[in-house]
Amino acid sequence: MCRDCACGQPAPEPATQAAPRQLPLHTALLQRNDAGAAALRQRFEAAGVTVVNLLSSPGSGKTALLEALARSQGCAEGPATRLAVIVGDLATDNDARRLQAAGVPAVQITTGQACHLEAPMVVEGLHRLHHQGIALEQLELLVIENVGNLVCPGAYDLGESLRVVLLSTTEGEDKPLKYAPIFHGADLVLITKIDLAEAVGFDRAAAHAAIARVAPHARVLETSARSGAGLDALIVALAR
Repeated sequence: MCRDCACGQPAPEPATQAAPRQLPLHTALLQRNDAGAAALRQRFEAAGVTVVNLLSSPGSGKTALLEALARSQGCAEGPATRLAVIVGDLATDNDARRLQAAGVPAVQITTGQACHLEAPMVVEGLHRLHHQGIALEQLELLVIENVGNLVCPGAYDLGESLRVVLLSTTEGEDKPLKYAPIFHGADLVLITKIDLAEAVGFDRAAAHAAIARVAPHARVLETSARSGAGLDALIVALAR
């Protein structure tokens, strides 16, 4: 019988029996994704487009930052062929609609229960952009706004040329230490909502020290979608 209750059901098999089957399955999934990512990377390089994988926890300001970039680049004044966005969320197309309203070609990938985007989902996003009349060759920058999560997305290569991780001043300075793997993989770390730093008692020095500890190779920029702080430096960094 079950050790934890008198339900009358047989006791479950030891968890260790399932482990050997779970690990090969996860490995196989990553291998298939990596093959798809390699094909995407070749496609992006052939088109001459810089592709950014934008990662953060929910509410760190990914969409607001992209809206601010669109405004700073004058996307609302005409067709935005320099920038397009593939947005990943579990449900709704709210973020894609926000970006479209800012003048940015954007498509939404709803993942359902999946907490991350995978290479085949990016292929689907490109297909949807194509149906909007947006070809990769037109673009200077393609941003993949990943699902808000600081765990799963870091394991999935999407063929990007630049991996950018956000840390909001409202999240606490130790977030990079708590979620070290995803920050360790970053090429660029953005400290967002810097206009709120004083109001929330954000310790800049502690945050920079935490980032340097887990991602010493990463460049760090402080930004604000509201005030526009750091946007010029970000544009330069993305135009690598």
